[in-house]
Amino acid sequence: MAQFSVILPAAGSSRRFGDLYTKKQYASLDGRAVWLHTVERFLNRPDVVQTILVIAAEDKELFQTKFAPDVAFLGVRVVTGGASRAESVRRGLEAVAEKATHVCIHDAVRPCLAQAWIDRVFQKAQETGAAVLAVPVADTLKRVQGHVIQQTVSRQGLWAAQTPQVFEKQLLLDAYARLQNADVTDDAQVVELAGHPVEVVLGSPLNLKITTRDDLKLAQAILKVLPRPRGQGPLHPFAGDELWR
Repeated sequence: MAQFSVILPAAGSSRRFGDLYTKKQYASLDGRAVWLHTVERFLNRPDVVQTILVIAAEDKELFQTKFAPDVAFLGVRVVTGGASRAESVRRGLEAVAEKATHVCIHDAVRPCLAQAWIDRVFQKAQETGAAVLAVPVADTLKRVQGHVIQQTVSRQGLWAAQTPQVFEKQLLLDAYARLQNADVTDDAQVVELAGHPVEVVLGSPLNLKITTRDDLKLAQAILKVLPRPRGQGPLHPFAGDELWR
């Protein structure tokens, strides 16, 4: 049976969030921090052997003060990230359990996940070695310079990548070992640069990444219709997992 270590990068600066005092990963969403909602989506899965939260060095004192009991209760391992997302993921990889066969990397600020989506991307990663959730681009795309449209870009064949992004462990370790340019935007790109194909698995527009404070309002509405994480009581009566396949 495949065993997954889950890395949740949460070391970002939240510059676009618009709150001088609270980063988006620690903002309150339906009474709990965003990152807590996210990590709960991976708890009580028999195929997840470890969850790792990567936080910024500047947040360590605040995090310890506010969340130490949660970390202890949930069994989450907390590591300190680096100056870039790639460096933060590297540090998360250093903490991955030896018994893990695969690594799942999921944005700590994407709390709106259905188990069916996780199941799909986990299964595809086992089959191919590398898989990511993504959705086809639906909007008309414009290339803009100085707030003036320069070109309408065809959306044919374009997908918007999401997380989870899941990889066979050694494949991902080797890809990061070969990485020369730390200016990558996701882990799929690291594996692509190493020459390995990455499969796309259909995700959902509901798999929202919180970027602004308005996104918190959307996330709160989405959480009301998504199934509850496993092991947290009965599912929403009108939102069984079968609705999200």
